[in-house]
Amino acid sequence: MLYFLISPLAYSPPEPADVDAQWRSWQLQHRKNYASEADIAARRLTWLESRELVEEQNARPDSWTAELNEFADLTWPEFQAERLMAPQNCSATHVASWSFDASAKLPEALDWRQKILAPWPVKNQAHCGSCWTFSTVGSMEAHVYLKYGAMKNLSEQQLVDCAGAFHNHGCNGGLPSQAFEYIHFAGTLDTPSRRAVYPYVGKTGKTCAYDKQGVAKVAAKESKKTDSPIQGWEADRDPTCTSRVSAINNITAYDEAALLAAVGSRGPVSIAFQVSADFRFYKKGVYDGVCKASPSDVNHAVVAVGYGVSPADGGREGGKPFFIVRNSWGPTWGEEGYFRIARGKNKCGLADCASFPSIA
Repeated sequence: MLYFLISPLAYSPPEPADVDAQWRSWQLQHRKNYASEADIAARRLTWLESRELVEEQNARPDSWTAELNEFADLTWPEFQAERLMAPQNCSATHVASWSFDASAKLPEALDWRQKILAPWPVKNQAHCGSCWTFSTVGSMEAHVYLKYGAMKNLSEQQLVDCAGAFHNHGCNGGLPSQAFEYIHFAGTLDTPSRRAVYPYVGKTGKTCAYDKQGVAKVAAKESKKTDSPIQGWEADRDPTCTSRVSAINNITAYDEAALLAAVGSRGPVSIAFQVSADFRFYKKGVYDGVCKASPSDVNHAVVAVGYGVSPADGGREGGKPFFIVRNSWGPTWGEEGYFRIARGKNKCGLADCASFPSIA
C-alpha cells in the first residue's frame, strides 16, 4: 500500500464560492479591469488581505465600521503613494494668528453643510497627493459662500502648479496655510468650471500658467465656445464675488479648543492629520483608530465642516464627540465623501495644522 504525504505548505484549501462571487461583484461595482492574469492574481490576493482587515475591524465593538471600497485592491504602500502626501512640518501654526474668546458660547452641534445652501459637491483628488489643494479650496469655497451668498468653484490645479514658492510640492504634498499665503499674494484662484486655464488634471505641471489678465482673457474666449458653467457655481459668473484672501488665520498647534471655536464661530477650517492603514476603508461612524498625532506625521489635509456628539443610544458610536470632515476621495467614499472623527484628544493630530482664510 502506498501512502502520499501532502505538505500543508503546498496545499491551499479552495475558497468558498461566496468569496469568489464577492470578488467578481466588487470588480463590477468599482469597474476594475486588469492588464493580465498575473495582475488579476496579485490584485485578488491584496483584495483578500483587505477583506480580512475589514472583517477584523467590523468584529470589534468600535465606534466605526469599515467596508471593501475602491481601494481594496491596493497595498498600503500603493495607497500611500497614490492618495497621501509626504509627512509635512506644520511650522506655520507654531505662532498663531487667530485667537478666540474662551468664554464665548458655541452651538452644541453645528454642520456647515446645512448652512451652505448651494451645490457643493465632494471632489476627487485621484492619483495625486494634492489633498492640501482640495483642503485649501474647500475652505475657500465655503468662506466665499458665507461672505457673498454664492458658491464659487475654484481651481486646485492652480495650487498644484503655482504654489511651490510657498513650500508646497504639487502632487507630493503641501499645507493649506502655505497655500492661503500663495493665494493672498497671487490675488485669486481660477475657476475651472469655465474650462479656462486651470481644470484639474491630477499631476504637477512643468510651469505655472496662471496670469491675472491671462486668465480673464482665456475665460472670455472659452465662454464663447461652451455652454454656461456647471450649474450651481453661480459665483463663477458674478464679478462682485471674489476669491481674494485678506488674511490667513493660523490656529495654535494642538489647540483643539481653538479649532472647535473656529469651526463653531467662523466656518469650515482646513486641517491635516495622519491617515493610518485602516482609515482608507472607513464606511461610517466616528473614526477612532490607532494613529500618530505628531505634526511630523500628518499626511492628509481635509476640511472640518462641523461637530457634534453621537446620541447616547447610538449603538457602537453612542455618546462620542466628533468633528465632521470633508474628504477629497469622491462622494462614494465614507459618509457620502465625508467622515466623522473622534473629538477632544487631538485624534491623529487633527489640531496640529489648522487654518482658515479671511475673504476680501
